[in-house]
Amino acid sequence: MKVRFLCLPFILLLFPDLVIAQKVRSLNDCISTGLEKNFSLLITRNNEAVARNNYTPGNAGFLPSISASGSQISSYGNSKQVNRDGSQINDNGEFTGTTNAGVNMGLTIFNGFNVLTTYKKLAELKDIGVLNTQLAIENLVSDVISGYYNYIQQMQVQNNLRYALTLSKERLRIDEERYLLGSNSKLQVLQSRVYVNADSTNLSQQIEVVRATMIRLNQLMAVEDLGGTFTLRDSAIDVDNSLVYENLLKETLDRNTSLQIASKNKMISEYDYRITASRYYPSLNLSTGYNYSLYTYRHGSVKSLATDGPSVGLNLGVNIFDGFNQRRNMRNSSLNIQNSDLLYRQTEQGIRADLLTIFSAYTNYLRLVTLEEQNLETATENLDIALDRYKLGNLSGLDLREVQKSLLDARQSLLSVQYQAKIAEISLHLISGGIMQYYK
Repeated sequence: MKVRFLCLPFILLLFPDLVIAQKVRSLNDCISTGLEKNFSLLITRNNEAVARNNYTPGNAGFLPSISASGSQISSYGNSKQVNRDGSQINDNGEFTGTTNAGVNMGLTIFNGFNVLTTYKKLAELKDIGVLNTQLAIENLVSDVISGYYNYIQQMQVQNNLRYALTLSKERLRIDEERYLLGSNSKLQVLQSRVYVNADSTNLSQQIEVVRATMIRLNQLMAVEDLGGTFTLRDSAIDVDNSLVYENLLKETLDRNTSLQIASKNKMISEYDYRITASRYYPSLNLSTGYNYSLYTYRHGSVKSLATDGPSVGLNLGVNIFDGFNQRRNMRNSSLNIQNSDLLYRQTEQGIRADLLTIFSAYTNYLRLVTLEEQNLETATENLDIALDRYKLGNLSGLDLREVQKSLLDARQSLLSVQYQAKIAEISLHLISGGIMQYYK
């Protein structure tokens, strides 16, 4: 039989005015708000946009470059010309004007497939930008879900402490009645009040824990009012116990985002190698343009001189010797390929190890949940019997306190293993690329 606790619906009945003032959030609402407003995610989206903007034919070098230029230069000066026969020609205040204008275009015709390879590399960088955003989304969703269920856990802990305080107050009431009837000592009443005060202190401390958990969840959602209060639509931690390791492993190898990024980086290192190798090939560049020049003179037989017309040229270049730098760059590029392959294998091995570790913890927590549920049933029944015996005077106050503490510890233990099992479940979905199934 599954034991149910005092939880959120009971609190809603006790404080209806508070509920009206608070917003009710579901898990889907929390995830949606976080995806819309979280600052880290917005920064990652902007970085993805930069990678998208960089993926253009012009950035790769497919398109020509066109530039226009113009200039006007005027000069004044004195000139002195001495001829061989000794005669001189002096010209003071000589003016010379030069006007230039032109449009020029440059185009790379061939440079060892560098342009095509660069374009493919830009495509991979764009895909990595998308994957980085996907990874940030998955991590954010995982954090929000964990925070959501942590808030539920802390609320249930608070309700359990409230229930423990209720039991202590009931015990104090019984002891006070007995004292008034003369069947109990003042010492027992004082001890019961100590227990009430201790339970009140524990409840007050837990209220602060709940508050901090709520603020953390608000921070993940990036809401403006971090201290704003709300209630959750869910009040229990339900754990999916149907996950199968073999299925998770297959999904992880196919969909894990970090593994996909490592694969993309491996491809980029191969493109870098091809770009380096392209420098062994000759390069052929085309240049063309139309230029206009006008020269004006104040003195002399020539008043002005104008030239205009198109121009076209081809530039063929080849690297004959560069101090063995090209050979060094090729070796380094080859080593980078090996490193990227090793990094991919290391990432895959780490992900496999994480999956195996988390799944082992997940199965263990599921077993613990069953044991703790049975333990809670026993502790609840034991408390009912102890209360009846205490009312009849057949049980001491210390024994009743121990039974009460056993029930509280049983509830706390069950909450803890339920939450840990839920965290393991969330982590398994995150590592296998299925975390978005929580967002519907």
